[in-house]
Amino acid sequence: MMGTQTAIDFAPLAVLLPIFGAALAFVLRRHVLAQRSVTIGALVATLGLEAWMLVSAWQNGAQAVTIGGWAPPFGISLVVDEFSALMLVVSTAVSLTVLLYATGQGMADGDEDGPVSVFHPAYLILVAGVSNAFLAGDLFNLYVGFEILLTASYVLLTLGGTTARIRAGVTYVVVSVVSSVLFLVAIGMIYAATGTVNMADLAIKLADIDPGTQMVLHVMLLVAFGVKAAVFPLSFWLPDSYPTAPAPVTAVFAGLLTKVGVYAMIRTETLLFPGDRLNTALMVVALLTMLVGILGALAQADFKRMLSFTLTSHIGYMVFGLATGSVVALAATVYYVAHHIIVQTSLFLVAGLMERRGGTTNVDRLGSLAKLSPVLAVLFFVPAMNLAGIPPFSGFLGKLGLLRGGVDLGTPLAWVLLAGALVTSLLTLLAVARVWNRAFWRRADDAEDPDPILLIPSGPATSSGAGAVATAPAKRAAAQDDRDLLPRTMVYSTGALVLLGVSLTIFAGPLFDLADRSAQQMMERTPYIEAVLGSHAGGGS
Repeated sequence: MMGTQTAIDFAPLAVLLPIFGAALAFVLRRHVLAQRSVTIGALVATLGLEAWMLVSAWQNGAQAVTIGGWAPPFGISLVVDEFSALMLVVSTAVSLTVLLYATGQGMADGDEDGPVSVFHPAYLILVAGVSNAFLAGDLFNLYVGFEILLTASYVLLTLGGTTARIRAGVTYVVVSVVSSVLFLVAIGMIYAATGTVNMADLAIKLADIDPGTQMVLHVMLLVAFGVKAAVFPLSFWLPDSYPTAPAPVTAVFAGLLTKVGVYAMIRTETLLFPGDRLNTALMVVALLTMLVGILGALAQADFKRMLSFTLTSHIGYMVFGLATGSVVALAATVYYVAHHIIVQTSLFLVAGLMERRGGTTNVDRLGSLAKLSPVLAVLFFVPAMNLAGIPPFSGFLGKLGLLRGGVDLGTPLAWVLLAGALVTSLLTLLAVARVWNRAFWRRADDAEDPDPILLIPSGPATSSGAGAVATAPAKRAAAQDDRDLLPRTMVYSTGALVLLGVSLTIFAGPLFDLADRSAQQMMERTPYIEAVLGSHAGGGS
């Protein structure tokens, strides 16, 4: 027990380590190598701690630590259960690989000055906010976690200060502030109605308030989290906000920020508002999110915008699993959230590599990438098939669990949703196959206005043939080989994330066991409540 207790006692360090790392990184802003080392070291230490916490949660279930010595429900509680611990490990592992990718990009581009000095502190603050949101045991601390990560995301989104990034940042800020204000108002109303914001305490006390008031609070939280998770029709802001940012920033945004919103939806729906009062509405929202998102993806020529729409579309699968209301579907949702964080981030990193190698992410202007860079082709193909849900990848396994939950529910709406999920999966395959055919398979000569960099094979410059294209980009391409265009650190970090996605299939058995236990505990609610309140668990009934 001593080892377990020690793991939980150190849970606050999952938030504090990135914050301390950010402070030190800012102090070292004029020493690029030291700054990078501190940032990477902070994330490695955080990941090791969170892996320890995951093992502890697996062995002992939900556990909580209260900050400042105040007894619950008055103190700030941090709660570690299977779900939150899994999200911590996956999010930090992804953040670390993206950081390594960004480090490789910075070294290759020689970005020793300017915004890069702000990138590392802001990035660590973002990780701290995400970790705080996953650990939060009360609604106000969850709000604080959101605000920490959103503040950092404003900085990261506008790095470089270009017109497009500032415009996208303004939209993102306005939408985020509106959703945060709605969330804060909901917290105030909940406190006025119950006298607490501790989620374990609320799980007991919300049942005693008027059903109409309860429904208003329920809807307000769902709308606030729905904006952050980018569910339809609250997802209008995402496709225009994410693609303008640098590739590493876009990747970590796509992988993590919307999933924090999904996590908040799952946590509050299962703990605070059990039952099926809004499940029908959630199923309709899930269906529209899947279909509208994937239809938007099919209409895009730019790969990053296409990925932004598929990101929205696949949030619908997670809402589907939550709305089904069964342990089987909820377990599949837990697994699918982890899968989607990894796979979606991988594809955005690949988009950055495609832009470096081909000069653009517009698939109409790309071609011959499979010939020019077979490694890049593999890095695209594996997560693309995973996203589409092709067997035996984790995308297929997660969707299979969600479909099973829908079949078990057996209502007419559930069958419609099953059909919509299958159609969305097929259209996702069509979208990624279109990218493969145009960007990788066809000849660059057949593309529309291809960048001259595509018309010159890798290797030293030649004085004849394709190498004779007399343009500055062509000369640059001829003077570089594939290793220069695709720096090893960027390729290796992307490859590591792709392999992490594949490992979800290899270790599907233990991961589904973890997801099943997590879902059962969330549906029961008692383990979470007792972990936080202990002997006080019955005090509010």
